[in-house]
Amino acid sequence: MLDSSTTLKKMTDLSSGLILGISIGVVIGIFLAILALYCVRYQRKRAQIDNSSSRRSATIPIRANGIDTCTELSDSTLGAESPRRYRKSVSGMSLWLDGFKKSNVVSASGILEFAYRDLQKATQNFTTLVGQGAFGPVYRAQMSTGETVAVKVLATDSKQGEREFETEVKLLGRLHHRNLLNLVGYCTEKGKNMLIYAYMSNGNLASHLYNEKMEPLSWERRVHTALDVARGLEYLHDGAVPPVIHRDIKSSNILLDHSMKARVADFGLSKEEVLDGQACNLKGTFGYLDPEYISTRTFTKKSDVYSYGVLLFELIAARNPLQGLMEYVELAAMNTEGGTGWEEIVDSRLDGKFDVLELNEIATLAYKCVNRIPKKRPSMRDIVQVLSRILKSQHSKKPQGRTLSATPEEVAIDVDQVEDPASENGHRREDSISSMDTDL
Repeated sequence: MLDSSTTLKKMTDLSSGLILGISIGVVIGIFLAILALYCVRYQRKRAQIDNSSSRRSATIPIRANGIDTCTELSDSTLGAESPRRYRKSVSGMSLWLDGFKKSNVVSASGILEFAYRDLQKATQNFTTLVGQGAFGPVYRAQMSTGETVAVKVLATDSKQGEREFETEVKLLGRLHHRNLLNLVGYCTEKGKNMLIYAYMSNGNLASHLYNEKMEPLSWERRVHTALDVARGLEYLHDGAVPPVIHRDIKSSNILLDHSMKARVADFGLSKEEVLDGQACNLKGTFGYLDPEYISTRTFTKKSDVYSYGVLLFELIAARNPLQGLMEYVELAAMNTEGGTGWEEIVDSRLDGKFDVLELNEIATLAYKCVNRIPKKRPSMRDIVQVLSRILKSQHSKKPQGRTLSATPEEVAIDVDQVEDPASENGHRREDSISSMDTDL
């Protein structure tokens, strides 16, 4: 009897031990399975990030529309504090924390992230103010590497400022062209959103047109500037994948570097093109707004073309679009005949130092750009071709001769040809507008 109870007790103890062992094994197995699943998901996430970055790089096209319009990576993106790569880490959280402790790291978009303390030092505690944009002040910064950059501090109480920050980082991470302003990096510390750009030492185009203390731009320089801007917009419309509509073209958003090459800036209102139309609240600067956009609230590439046409007349007349430029142009157009007679609107500061045939060609082109019917406006590709030919004529003229410009009739043929839908290269959507926010 005693032996039987002893045996029963031993069997009970053995069963309890077995159950405990199995339970511990099950717990360990579940833990290992969760750990394995976490590792697999982590590796997949890293692979997705790497593939996403590769795809973004692959979407930057290499093309050659017109003269000198190929895509290029500007050297202004180099040297601004050496970027450091993320280090491998067992834990995703430790990787994230490790990344944000770095002064500069390569973000998923390929744009550098700067430390607040570095920008604070480079701007002498944000005292080197060089301008005031629609969304915040701009400071000149001297980096420890010797490179000079511009730092835009976006207003923290503005939803539009938040959108501009996100838009510029997203778009400029994949857009690279010699006639677009390069985004060097960004900073999101201390409750601030800051964008760091290549520094343009000659300021914006508006200051050269309206500041009487500055030397007036020569006629040749104005034509060069018009072509630079056209090439930048042509890249956005026909070279970027997907195409981008700037929606912010005006003289204060055209910046000039040390060699006076013009670059299109301020992409805060820019949008990627979609084929089914984009209705939105009315935003922009009066004087540059496409009448079609005002009436339909739908922006297209041709809205960019309209704003560009206003900019061309601004270059010709040095008259502010907010102060009746287009009314002035319409009055002058009543006195033109066969594409001639635009001389009366020319900037008096040029003191007659311009080519009359070139003036009439460019004014005729500009008038096509501001046609109230979007389909009758030229594409940016055609505009680049016309301006390239004009500059080629300038370079080939003899010292004592006049420019070998085409006749106004030839210009009309060049520009009218773009009314054919086929010349749009299959792109059905288009757009534009300008910078300052004006919700109506």
